[in-house]
Amino acid sequence: MEFKHKLPAMKVEGRDCGNYNNPEIGYPCLLTTLDQELGDFIASLRKIVRDERRLIFIDNKVLVAYLNWIRDHVHMMKAFCHFEYDLKSFMDFTLDNQHESGYFFELVKQIDDRHWQFVNTECYKIYEKGNLASVRLEIEADIEFLMVEGAVKVYKAVGDDEWILKTLPKLEKGIEYMMSDQKRWDKDRGLVKRAFTIDTWDFTYGKSNDNRRIEEGTPMSIMHGDNSGIYSACMSLSWLNKRFGFNEKASYWAKKAGMLMEAMYRYLWNGRFFIHQLHLNHPGADSLENERLSLSNTYDINRGVTDLHKSRSIIAEYIKRRDNNGHFAEWYSIDPPYENFNGIGADSYVNGCICLFTAGELAKAAFNNGYEEYGWDILCRLMKLVKKDGTLYFLYSSSTQKPQGGGPSGWGAAAIQSAIDEGLAGITDMDILYNKIQFAPKWVVTPYEELRYVTGYEVSKRHVDVKYMLADAGMLYEIISPAKTLDCHILIPKDVSVKEVYVNGIMTEYHISIIGSSVYADFTIVNSGDINTNKIECFFGL
Repeated sequence: MEFKHKLPAMKVEGRDCGNYNNPEIGYPCLLTTLDQELGDFIASLRKIVRDERRLIFIDNKVLVAYLNWIRDHVHMMKAFCHFEYDLKSFMDFTLDNQHESGYFFELVKQIDDRHWQFVNTECYKIYEKGNLASVRLEIEADIEFLMVEGAVKVYKAVGDDEWILKTLPKLEKGIEYMMSDQKRWDKDRGLVKRAFTIDTWDFTYGKSNDNRRIEEGTPMSIMHGDNSGIYSACMSLSWLNKRFGFNEKASYWAKKAGMLMEAMYRYLWNGRFFIHQLHLNHPGADSLENERLSLSNTYDINRGVTDLHKSRSIIAEYIKRRDNNGHFAEWYSIDPPYENFNGIGADSYVNGCICLFTAGELAKAAFNNGYEEYGWDILCRLMKLVKKDGTLYFLYSSSTQKPQGGGPSGWGAAAIQSAIDEGLAGITDMDILYNKIQFAPKWVVTPYEELRYVTGYEVSKRHVDVKYMLADAGMLYEIISPAKTLDCHILIPKDVSVKEVYVNGIMTEYHISIIGSSVYADFTIVNSGDINTNKIECFFGL
């Protein structure tokens, strides 16, 4: 099999399929012979994220931050790790200013922004010369695991062993703090706790929005997303320790992760999805918590805390609510919303609005758990939103579809871009610098029959360049990458069977795996060069 056309091109067979001066090209990007739609959509996602880029001048340092909150920064790193050149400065500042007890400060604001007045004295630092304050909103329970996630992203993109080894003890100290401090850890259940908030948000039920403290009388609850985040962090710490030969520490963190997962299912799983909050010292706001589906369920899947059966159960719940609720989308912050949460009514802000980070995480989960057509359906609906509004917004009203404010659009755009990169294109860096790749493309669920997809890390000049073609006889992939190992998991079109698989012209053994009703051909390619070209041909039988 051979490719019919070369890409990039402006026209193929009379159709417009590329743009003048190629604004669609970047990391990652898509070029097709059919149209520009998905390629332009990916370019718009990159632009939305890039527009959130900021500089912070503090303590005689210049920091690159995708907004001035480490939370937003790490969430958007799912996209900007591919094209940003300064991945360390904001992370290093946050790491270097770790509190002696183990927690991290999360945001940097001007002194006349009142966030530093919302917390106790130990939860902020004042930088008079720069007129800035660094703050930890005490009620938050996600910062420490996000620091692990961000550090791993940086390490994968830059491959700096010395940096990650210097960083590792600080990351471990942060997770130990979360799993031991009496403000953070419910020792009776073995789970992380927080003030009663809407999912991962930063205001407490029944408390003034000027009060972001944990103090006597603060209503405390256990939220599943905090715990899936800590689970993922423990697994990452295990991976890092094992990588450098610290096997005892690797086992320690893996054991911690296993115990946390067990507790999550014991206390938080309702048989279909994770309940919103388990209340500890208060009755809550209503009696609906066990049926309230909150946004972190999508993160739970992609953090690896759910097996295939439970992942598919959560996805099925979203599909059910799409079909039954009558809203324009099912990508809820929470559903059902509260009648009133600190003056925020139903379908306002994060009390029931539609959020794009839920859409992105849900699409990725769908692509990787046998709901590939549903994942593509989500992307198609998101492309329609861009066509309607010219961009994407942080939140949308579930009833009117009207864009809402309240946060950075780049957070959702990055999650969607990650869904395309690691879900639809199926390119996941399983090591660092793409030395080992899981290659699990799902292009067969799209209308594209010939395309080129490129991703990589600009900062380290590592790229993965994939060409794809689908024909009656079979399908063809050509992959140029630095990968020494390609674990291939190739989605097969419906209603065909695999007859033979060839890698670089040599017939290759494979086995068939089935996820839901989806069929995959699985095999491994081992390379020896610095840059490797692999040609994969899957021929179909009757």
